[in-house]
Amino acid sequence: MTIDTGNTGFMLLCSSLVMLMTPGLAFFYGGLVSRKNVLTIMMQSFVSMGWTTVIWFAVGYSLTFSGDVGGVIGNLDMAFLHGVTLDTPSPTPGIPLIVHIAYQMMFAVITPALITGAFANRITFKAYLAFLTLWLLLVYFPFAHMIWGGGLLQKWGVLDFAGGIVVHNTAGLAALASVLYVGRRRVLDSGPHSIPLVALGTGLLWFGWYGFNAGSEFRVDSVTAVAFLNTDVAASFAAIAWLAIGWWQEKRPTFVGLLTGAVAGLATITPAAGYVSPLTAVIIGIAAGGVCYFAVTLKNRLRWDDALDVWGVHGVGGFLGIVLLGVFATTAFNPAGTDGLVAGNGAFFFKQLVAVAFSSVWAFGFTYAVLWLIDRVTPVKVDEAAEETGLDTALHGETAYLGTD
Repeated sequence: MTIDTGNTGFMLLCSSLVMLMTPGLAFFYGGLVSRKNVLTIMMQSFVSMGWTTVIWFAVGYSLTFSGDVGGVIGNLDMAFLHGVTLDTPSPTPGIPLIVHIAYQMMFAVITPALITGAFANRITFKAYLAFLTLWLLLVYFPFAHMIWGGGLLQKWGVLDFAGGIVVHNTAGLAALASVLYVGRRRVLDSGPHSIPLVALGTGLLWFGWYGFNAGSEFRVDSVTAVAFLNTDVAASFAAIAWLAIGWWQEKRPTFVGLLTGAVAGLATITPAAGYVSPLTAVIIGIAAGGVCYFAVTLKNRLRWDDALDVWGVHGVGGFLGIVLLGVFATTAFNPAGTDGLVAGNGAFFFKQLVAVAFSSVWAFGFTYAVLWLIDRVTPVKVDEAAEETGLDTALHGETAYLGTD
């Protein structure tokens, strides 16, 4: 196999950027919770970096990218990376399979970590580890295979450039199922304990997202460049849209609103980044800022205790991005893609709608079932005393700061 050193180096850099997103998420979520729960939620992100890697090495990569069983999941032929050598080619010519394994592993690491914002301050660590394991096996690996690993949705013609369905929609609907199963917090936070930490996390996420989206082209070409630009454009327009709507609705501009809007734009452009024009990225960014803002407003009215708005930002954002990809996809900006509804391809738009509806139902149903099953073995929700004390002390015997709230 001939190695393309430029593309290989680029993909190693992108893998590093996507890896950085999980610590970024830890800071983002950590700043949004109270002082007495910051270590717990940050640990949930960091433990995914360790435990998801173990599962990915053992069976995850194989179940996602080796073979095909019924169009839904792979096989175990490459379990424990069996047969992988320096010369094993990847799905993209010129890049070693080892690099493909590393890059895709970083996606698997961050996806379940996204869900943790929904059940912040009220889930036991033992239950979370079980949830992390089962959710990867029953939700993430099947959808990564179905869309990226040669499964039925990919064969049908569904497109998802960097994870609108595979990452954001599935995590967001899993968050909603978690909120409805676990129930509301008994002790509510007074609000974000450190907005500077939220800003740091947003910056790391935004920076890492260039590897997340541009890297999903798996080579350096003009599509890589447009995916990079679209990522920044959508995030920026979404941040300003959220800020403006929040200013109008709440009578004041808020920093947390600006930051949350940026993340909503990043999540929403993800499936479309390499298939649409920069002008479309503007439209997607503005739509993300507005739709996700009002999704969070609806969540508040319904009294769903999605603590850190995972459903409103990632679930709704991922759904919206897949649908808008069905509308605006154009071969003018990616000849390997397809045209969407605007260009007269209603069939592709229909496929995107069906796929994201299917992923929503699957992720919600399996997540609810997984939590119910875990609860039969070990309690999912912490007791009231632990909530009152704070999970950092109650579960881990650690504190982030001197004193408490």
